[in-house]
Amino acid sequence: MAFNVVAKQTENKIPIIAWHGIPAEKSSELFPLMKEAGIPIYLGKYNDITTTLKILDIAQKAGVKLITSCPELKSDVEATVKRLMKHPALYGYYLKDEPETGDLPDLGVWVKQVQSFDKEHPCYINLYPNWAWGKEQYATHVASFIEQVPVPFISFDHYPVALIDSIPILRPEWYRNLEEISVAAQKAKLPFWAFALTSSHYLGPPSPPAFYPVPTLPELRLQVFSNLAYGAQALQYFTFAGAVDKNGKTPVYDLLQTVNREIQNLSGIFLDATVVSVWHTGAHIPEGTQRLEKMPVPQVKALSTTGTGAVVSLLKKGDSQYLVIVNRDYKKTMVLAVNLDKSVKKILKNGTTIPANKSTERIEAGDMLIYTWKILPKNTNNQ
Repeated sequence: MAFNVVAKQTENKIPIIAWHGIPAEKSSELFPLMKEAGIPIYLGKYNDITTTLKILDIAQKAGVKLITSCPELKSDVEATVKRLMKHPALYGYYLKDEPETGDLPDLGVWVKQVQSFDKEHPCYINLYPNWAWGKEQYATHVASFIEQVPVPFISFDHYPVALIDSIPILRPEWYRNLEEISVAAQKAKLPFWAFALTSSHYLGPPSPPAFYPVPTLPELRLQVFSNLAYGAQALQYFTFAGAVDKNGKTPVYDLLQTVNREIQNLSGIFLDATVVSVWHTGAHIPEGTQRLEKMPVPQVKALSTTGTGAVVSLLKKGDSQYLVIVNRDYKKTMVLAVNLDKSVKKILKNGTTIPANKSTERIEAGDMLIYTWKILPKNTNNQ
């Protein structure tokens, strides 16, 4: 599959993508800063094939890759693909953001055209969040997209931290959206890509009005760690302009460096892992999710949380299982109480493993904690 080929180009690390925010004329200056922030891939669209090839050269020199597009990719597919496909800095082809259902047949044809000339680089199409694409019909729309458009992964955007009528909220549909995309991806045997917001902006009509604030470290962590807990295989930031503006690096730049370092230290856990199941704790769990009613595996004898509650995800990779616990509160620390089998280990943010010998842990706002153990043969009564 094309995705696997491209994944190897990122040295078996979680692909991290900056979505727009770098003007073509600023590419030489900003691509190195983007890479320094821990983002090796940029998604950008350019005015013509000549400019696109020039930016690819700049990307190669900076050691980053591009998901890119230009008008000729639509008007002259064969010639354009053949000019782009052999460039070392090409990651993939950007075809469409947030298509309507009526766009899907033509997008399917376009993807097949591109793939007929280049099977190594993926076609990229990004989907609406559920609240903007017929919430109750969302799963049907996603299934229709997968059926009609043969892309090698599913990408969707959903920015959960917002101000609605000046009141800060975590969008109630967000975790339902992660559930829907994760289920659809598993059913189709495709990976999915998800977003975190880095640029403050106002969303106006025809969408319901909302203001997206400048993210804090807990807000960024909550977004990326929840995405990973649900099985995301690539993370995207909208946009790089939130990290570097006309005055230089913003406070968000340092936050991105921190979070991206944490992500890559833990890539070996999440990349190509299988999501066994995801649960939630708390007095009130998010819409469309399932409550943790009983302990999912014998190694976890008891688990409880304070405050808003947590995402609790069970992952499997090779002969290991991982329990990922994300504090859903991006403002307050959560206390986790656990009773664990002595075989369970705790994984630190730097990727090292230590004994899990504490019965209580404090998980900072939006942060996560990971436990792991080896899967034993079935006759040991282990799952």
